[in-house]
Amino acid sequence: MGIKFTKMQALGNDFVVIDAMSQVVAIGPEQARRIADRRLGVGCDQIILVENPSSDDVDFKFRILNADGGEVAQCGNGARCFALFVREAGLTDKTEIKVETTEDVLTLSILQDGQVRVNMAVPRFEPAEIPFIATARQHVYDLALEDTDIEISALSLGNPHAVRVVKDVELAPVAVQGPMIERHQRFPQRVNAGFMQVCGRDHIRLRVYERGVGETPACGSGACAAVVAGRTRALLDESVIVDLPGGRLRVEWSGNAQPVYMTGPAQSVFEGKLTLIL
Repeated sequence: MGIKFTKMQALGNDFVVIDAMSQVVAIGPEQARRIADRRLGVGCDQIILVENPSSDDVDFKFRILNADGGEVAQCGNGARCFALFVREAGLTDKTEIKVETTEDVLTLSILQDGQVRVNMAVPRFEPAEIPFIATARQHVYDLALEDTDIEISALSLGNPHAVRVVKDVELAPVAVQGPMIERHQRFPQRVNAGFMQVCGRDHIRLRVYERGVGETPACGSGACAAVVAGRTRALLDESVIVDLPGGRLRVEWSGNAQPVYMTGPAQSVFEGKLTLIL
């Protein structure tokens, strides 16, 4: 019979989205890896499951499985695809949708131009909440890699992020340092590693080495984390254009205990059925 799915993308970050409300879906880590495999499966950065919510206060439950089979709590680009999917699938007619993740409740707003604005919740900076091993909260931390020491900002947006400021994002050592930062012993749950070039107070360029995935064309939560990090270091204004290899996002954060907002596109690519054979 097979499981119906929709392949979607947001700035080149691609997803297999599955309605787990109207069909029985049981995907373990091994099956997730097979689905995400670009030769043996459908191919994607992450698998998104649309599930029934656990309370009447929200519309859906939003689950995310990485290409390596691990489950994560947040994905900004995936959230925009989620909003478009539930509308196109006829699961809701709302333009403002509340979804629960394992960490937060997100509000997804579908705008008149078809873009999606996501309330990404309030960033967390306390080391224990990221989690990150440090004696005290700081705006900037020294991080020792194999052959050099670097400076990073560390925070959580439902998933952990380390952001490094670089002079030229094209020349940034993402392929070398990305895996080192991702699996650094001071990040016990691993981390998404962002490399940010500040082009102006309202414009950055960014590359992200995602936890459990590798470098991707775009990372929505990574874009938000970069802007938050830049704001805490007094490098950026409240509203910032973020250029990633896959395209452009707008991120807004007024600071303090306020949520981060991200706006950008999403697109359905094709539909199909998959058989979970290992």
